[in-house]
Amino acid sequence: MKTKTGRYSGYIRPFSFVIDLIFINMLSVYLTDFPVNKVFYSLFISASWFIIAANLGFYEVYRYTKLISILNCALKQGVLFTLFCLVFAFFDSENSSFQRIVLFTSVSLFLILIIKLCIYYFLKRYRVLFGGNFRTVILLGNSKSVEPLQQFFTKNPDYGYKLEKVFDLKKDKVRKLRESFAFVLEHKIDEMYCSMSDLTQSQINEIVYFADNNLKTLKFIPDKKQILSRNFTFEYYNYIPVISLRNILLDDSLNKVIKRVFDILFSVVVILGLLSWLTIILAIFIKWESKGPLFFIQKRNGLNYKEFNCYKFRSMELNDEADINQVSKNDIRVTTVGQFIRKTSIDELPQFLNVLFGDMSVVGPRPHMVSHTEMYALKVDKFMVRHFVKPGITGLAQTKGFRGEVETDKDIINRVKFDIFYLENWSILLDIKIVFNTIYNTIKGDEKAY
Repeated sequence: MKTKTGRYSGYIRPFSFVIDLIFINMLSVYLTDFPVNKVFYSLFISASWFIIAANLGFYEVYRYTKLISILNCALKQGVLFTLFCLVFAFFDSENSSFQRIVLFTSVSLFLILIIKLCIYYFLKRYRVLFGGNFRTVILLGNSKSVEPLQQFFTKNPDYGYKLEKVFDLKKDKVRKLRESFAFVLEHKIDEMYCSMSDLTQSQINEIVYFADNNLKTLKFIPDKKQILSRNFTFEYYNYIPVISLRNILLDDSLNKVIKRVFDILFSVVVILGLLSWLTIILAIFIKWESKGPLFFIQKRNGLNYKEFNCYKFRSMELNDEADINQVSKNDIRVTTVGQFIRKTSIDELPQFLNVLFGDMSVVGPRPHMVSHTEMYALKVDKFMVRHFVKPGITGLAQTKGFRGEVETDKDIINRVKFDIFYLENWSILLDIKIVFNTIYNTIKGDEKAY
């Protein structure tokens, strides 16, 4: 749930999660026989709630989510949480009362559900009364095809969709498509909805290309007779089926929190355990061999194509081409110390500061220098899709052998392929696997593999 300006409602889910944990832990003090003075019991209860919620999608409430879906998920959450607590109480049966456990979980779920529904209905009323927390949309297709969704957007302002314009594709589709693209860019439209039955495959490809390369959310309205050839995500606005082209799991607020916590913990360990003393040693060798700063700072493109300062240990002599020409094999600009730190990827370690600052993630698509990003955006299809998530110090593409210098078009095309797979199939376990593969490949010294 996002607002057009500020988009602060993305914090609602993590805020709700924190409030729920506070309620659970406070109620456990007064309603259970657990020895609450021990941290272990609090951690167990909190972890149990979190694990169940993450698997059931308890906090995945979207603007089009139905009330019955919320209640159904809450029931599953309550039952499973009660079972976890009862199993825990079984191992401490001398001090724990099963009746008090059931009372505790029931009261906890009831209060949490009340808060959840208050937020749910507050947002609905807020959208109607104040026009906030909305996303701007356009429709593309013949009037008959898009009419149900048009009526839905118009008659249900509480869902938070503001229909800006309908582009009827009955006549002169090519011109209408061009007009819609210009309108989307001019008015900064959030989402595009297209009727699949009114478009040719080439026109669909053209719309997909435009949406991907301009960071626009694209969804399709399927025809009843159409069979989908790939794993699209189905969503229902009332009873109207809508297809989401790209399911980016890191758009979910809870997933963002999980990944951010992992990033902070991992970067703090590296900064305190490694950079704190390694920086001093490298400063001596780098400055002894060549004049210049210890760190090399370069502008790169991050989340939503925003530029940020990317930090690296300097591995080259000072030169005017550092922001233009990529380092190549046997590059004369690279110093002796630079050859070592580049081969071992030590030069990348300062980017954990970028992770701590929130510009990067430990795992994600590798960021390119601005000049190369602009070049690849024009040259490589779907290159811009990588900017839907934060860039990473390492990534899936790098563990598959596509790192370092881009020698052929195949190198960058495969990077994009693996990056898109990553953002559509993210999980914290995948991040951990990529980190371990990166460390393994670095220790093994297999430059091509990493």
